[in-house]
Amino acid sequence: MSLQATSLLALVLYAIGVITTFGVRSWIHRRRTGSTGFQGISGTPGSLEWWGGILFIAAMVLGAAGPALAVAGVLLPPRLPGLAWAGFIVAVIGFLGTLAAQSGMGASWRIGVNPTERTDLVTTGLFAVVRNPIFTAMLTAMTGIALMVPTLVSAAALACLFLAVEIQVRFVEEPYLNHTHHSAYATYTARVGRFLPGIGRTVD
Repeated sequence: MSLQATSLLALVLYAIGVITTFGVRSWIHRRRTGSTGFQGISGTPGSLEWWGGILFIAAMVLGAAGPALAVAGVLLPPRLPGLAWAGFIVAVIGFLGTLAAQSGMGASWRIGVNPTERTDLVTTGLFAVVRNPIFTAMLTAMTGIALMVPTLVSAAALACLFLAVEIQVRFVEEPYLNHTHHSAYATYTARVGRFLPGIGRTVD
């Protein structure tokens, strides 16, 4: 497969993944609950939480820009056919994992956090393996896209997503869940890893 064809495949896969995991999922959530699940960017402008949201948006834009620039011939990645196909498989697994984790949250699924809202603590399914399977799967998908189109833009997208996820989880979601669910969340975090099984558990 040519570099342009591989880049086009990455772009199409990325578009389908983003549309499905954000657009379609939000539409389904709205039909079931009356809400899209979008809570917006946390924190005041300039705060760490706010920068987490900005980095997430940057990651999404750069994730599309990497393959798009390669398709246009502006930024050509090295020709590594085996790596490209491995990246395709990793990306597909990541996007499917994201959908599965989102579905597993049921009515508790949200994008962002509303401090005044209380949702159920989900600890079953993929959430029994890691505490943040959606973010783990999203990072997996972005890694796959970066392997398919290994350019500085794709690497920047992955780096921005990693930083955004770290900020969102550690400084937005975990404090909210700890405040909302108290001992139940403490027990959960002591048992289940943050992004990978057994890694990032809290100490009693």
